[in-house]
Amino acid sequence: MVPNEGLQYQGIIQLLLYFGWKWVGLITTDNEAGERFLQTIEPMLFKNQICSAFTETIESHQRFSSNILDMIDDMKRRSKLVTRAFIMSKATAVIIYGESQSISWLSRAAMTIKINLLIYHEYSKLPEGKVWIATSQIDFILDMFQKDLGFNLQMFHGAISFAIHSKDTQSFQGFLQQVNPYWADGDGFINNLWEEAFRCSVSNSTVSKYVDGTCTGEEKLESLPAAVFEMSMTGHSYSIYNAVYALAHALQFMYLVGADHKGAESGERLSHQNLEPWQVHSFLQKISFNNSAGDEITLNEYGELAAGFDITNLVTFRNGSYVRVKVGRLDPQAPPGKELAINADRIKWHIGFTQEPPLSLCNTYCRPGYGKRKKEGEKFCCYDCDPCPHEMFSNEKEMEICVRCPAGQYPNEDQDQCISKRPNFLGFDETLAIVSTFSVLLFSLITILVLAIFIKHKDTAIVKANNRSLTYILLVSLLLCFLCSLMFIGTPKEATCLLQQTSFGIIFSVALSSILAKTISVVLAFMATKPDSKIRKWVGKKLAYSIVFSCSIVQVGICVFWLATSAPFPDVDMHSMTEEIIFLCNEGSVFMFYCVLGYMGFLASISFTVAFLARKLPDSFNEAKFITFSMLVFCSVWFSFIPTYLSTRGKYMVAVEIFSILASSAGLLACIFSPKCYIIVVRPELNNREQLIRRKM
Repeated sequence: MVPNEGLQYQGIIQLLLYFGWKWVGLITTDNEAGERFLQTIEPMLFKNQICSAFTETIESHQRFSSNILDMIDDMKRRSKLVTRAFIMSKATAVIIYGESQSISWLSRAAMTIKINLLIYHEYSKLPEGKVWIATSQIDFILDMFQKDLGFNLQMFHGAISFAIHSKDTQSFQGFLQQVNPYWADGDGFINNLWEEAFRCSVSNSTVSKYVDGTCTGEEKLESLPAAVFEMSMTGHSYSIYNAVYALAHALQFMYLVGADHKGAESGERLSHQNLEPWQVHSFLQKISFNNSAGDEITLNEYGELAAGFDITNLVTFRNGSYVRVKVGRLDPQAPPGKELAINADRIKWHIGFTQEPPLSLCNTYCRPGYGKRKKEGEKFCCYDCDPCPHEMFSNEKEMEICVRCPAGQYPNEDQDQCISKRPNFLGFDETLAIVSTFSVLLFSLITILVLAIFIKHKDTAIVKANNRSLTYILLVSLLLCFLCSLMFIGTPKEATCLLQQTSFGIIFSVALSSILAKTISVVLAFMATKPDSKIRKWVGKKLAYSIVFSCSIVQVGICVFWLATSAPFPDVDMHSMTEEIIFLCNEGSVFMFYCVLGYMGFLASISFTVAFLARKLPDSFNEAKFITFSMLVFCSVWFSFIPTYLSTRGKYMVAVEIFSILASSAGLLACIFSPKCYIIVVRPELNNREQLIRRKM
């Protein structure tokens, strides 16, 4: 007539998980039932990541001596268990499985501990309270001897109990108020109860050891404290009440149908003389009725009561009385994992707790931003809390490990939540972009101005002597070099990504090819001045154009192959920077990107070498000296570009490339054309044929 005990175990686990109690003590009786309880509950605790701080057993069916000295010796001998439960263990929650006398035993042992601590002035070591989680077999009672010594149930204040569901039945209170030991002749239970409770002797009974006089029969059970006799209908009493009525209904059903082997054959009705107990079993399984309290009583196919448990909270008072407050329900008909329904706001916790609900952990919770690190040699519930590693977070208490933020987010400073990353690209509204744009426009205007000067003075000696066509090609190339750097500013798009590196590589190759052609033209021009020189036929525009075209077409071929095989494309980099998402143009093929740079470096090296070898030609004709300086600037810029480019990320990487384009282009413009512009604009008297053919003495 009690619900399946397995349901109670599930309820205990759900209760522990509900309040987050991961470090609990276990106290049980040293009999078969207690052993079965441990074998069942411990695997369930482990499965749900709950640890047992200690496991202790107490003797079942104990009989305490009436002699106070024997009782004290007994309490001292068994106080080791309570010492672990109260002093040595940090477990606030303690599960107790046993019988009604278990509570009486614990209260005696706890009192012994208090006395010992008071004697040695160490009372502060005793924790203020525990959360006792009692199974349905436990009743919170004390015997009269404990009551006389001033024992009470204050230590169990706030206890949470699983109780067999019960309701007050009709006239139950009135029945208890009318109970009298003299109207129940032969009922030794009532006689013994009366003598124990009221310290009196009932006539025709064994003389009690605690006799203060003869019982009058006027004593009232309702005058006894709840810890001695409870006036309300308890779960145990309710089960007995229902059991009696279930048996009555089963017997009535049997008599009505005559379902007896002998009776069925002879057609006779059953009588109590020929009834065997085993014959009732099958009828009990079919019983279903409503009792006087309005509850439906039904047994399932296993012969068990199809009911759940009430969750009660023990609230004690200074006068020794207590009340059980219903705070929840354990319903077997609920969905799996939802069997427990509890109203935590109604629970009254022990006054010694500084936090409600109290904690029961091996150590304090790991706050958000921290992860767990197991302590060596300890159970898995005991751990240290370590801050989350870089770029990881935990946003809940008690997270086992820190985790990475979703893509596009990063942890905040406390590493307890994720923040969306900011986009990173060189926008037109940023200072770097504004400075770069201004520089592009400035150098472009200067280049146009130089080109205009050379076009205006195209018939002067210095313009003719430096190959006008190559000069125009070089100036237009430099102008385009300045302008192509604008494609690196703004959000990367498919079109700009395709044109950025390829246009920059081709235009620079044309400029370097023009410089190489000018250098070779200067060298050949001086070699052709020697008498009977066969090199004269090579001097002219055709050779210069051929050099420019052939050198440029190689770079064009490299870029076309690059675009055909692995073209650049818009991409995002979420991992290089912690707080930002980099929007960039992915080169597609890094090898091809460095092939473009390498070929530019090859042209620059050839131009520098040829110009350096021709640096000692006569001053008036020596453009090679200026080309040497320009190539030195160009190579210095791009040699420093590669390590700088590789060591930066995001918009700063783009800014480095823009700076390299502008610096190298401006270096070529300044080193090659500034001396000529000086002569054309400031010293026009030097811009004549006589000055150009003057040789250095």
